[in-house]
Amino acid sequence: MIEIRNLSKTFSSENGETEVLKNISLTVRDGEIYGIIGASGAGKSTLVRCLNMLERPTAGAVFIDGEDVGALRGAALRLARKKAAMIFQDFNLLMQRTCLKNVCLPLELSGVGRAEAKKRAAELLDRVGLADKADAYPARLSGGQRQRVAIARALACDPKILLCDEPTSALDPQTAKAILKLIRDINRSTGITVVMITHQMSAAEEICDRVAILDGGAVAEEGSVDEVFSRPRSAAAKKLVFPELSESGGESGTKGSLIRAVFHGASATDSPLIATLAMEKHIAVSILSASVRNIGDKVYGNMLLSVPDRESAEETLRYLRSVPDVSAEEVTDNV
Repeated sequence: MIEIRNLSKTFSSENGETEVLKNISLTVRDGEIYGIIGASGAGKSTLVRCLNMLERPTAGAVFIDGEDVGALRGAALRLARKKAAMIFQDFNLLMQRTCLKNVCLPLELSGVGRAEAKKRAAELLDRVGLADKADAYPARLSGGQRQRVAIARALACDPKILLCDEPTSALDPQTAKAILKLIRDINRSTGITVVMITHQMSAAEEICDRVAILDGGAVAEEGSVDEVFSRPRSAAAKKLVFPELSESGGESGTKGSLIRAVFHGASATDSPLIATLAMEKHIAVSILSASVRNIGDKVYGNMLLSVPDRESAEETLRYLRSVPDVSAEEVTDNV
C-alpha cells in the first residue's frame, strides 16, 4: 500500500519560490490501478517522482508498505526504487542497445548473471508481444513498440509498483488503447499496483479503479472512476470530465433549465431516450452539446439538454433517472 501524507513540494529559483504540491494526502491500495489526473501544470509528474524520491518533498512523507521512503538512503533507497519501477512518456530507452539489452540493463545492474538476464529479458519481451524484436534497436521501432520495451524493462526486477508518467500521451489513439490494455492485463495477471499519471480522461476511464483530480498542486477530488466521471463535484473535475460542455458556454444565452445526462453503459438497443422523452412526455428538449460513443450495444458519454421550464426539468430528471445506467443532474454553473 502507498500512503502519501501531507506532502508538499516547493521549488526555489532566482525569481522566488513556487509551491508545486500542496498538502497532498492519498492512499493507493495494493493491486489497484490508481489514476492521478490534471491539466498541464497541476503537479502530476512532480507527485509521481516524489513517490520514489526522484524528487524529495519539501514536507510530508511517502510510505510504501509502512516504510518511510523519504528516510531511506543509499542501498536501501535503491532497493525501494526497484520495488517501484517507472515508465515515461518519452520511453527513455538507450538507443545504442538492442531491445533485449535494454531490458537486461536493470538485471545486470542488480548483479544478475548475463545468461539469466538474457533469459528473463526474452521472457519479458515475449510478455509484451515483442519476442521478434529482441535484436532490433529502438530507432527501428514505432512509438508503441518502444513503450512496450520500456514496460518490459520496468518489469525486469519484479516490482510491486508500476509508476506510469503519461505513458500514452505520445501515442496515437489506437496504439494508446493497446498500451493501456497491456498495462491492465499485467495488473490483473500479476497483481502489481499501478499509479498512472495522465491528462487524458479517456485513459483513466479505460483502466483505472480510482482517481484523484489535481488542480493547482492540490487534490480537488478523489473517488472511484464511476463516481468521479459520472458525478464530478469540483470545478476542476467538471472541466476535465466534461470539456465539451464547458467549452459550449453552459447556460449562456439559454432560457429555461439545463440538465446534464451521463450515459455509463446504457443500452443502445432501446428506444432513443431523447426522442422518447419528447414524444411520450411532450417536453420540448433541445440538445445543446453532446459527447457520446457506442461500444458494442452500450452508450457512454454525456449530453447537455435544455428544457423550457422548472416543471419540465423535474419531469425530465425523473424520466432519465429511471433508466438503467443513466444519471442526470440539473446544471447550475458553466461546467
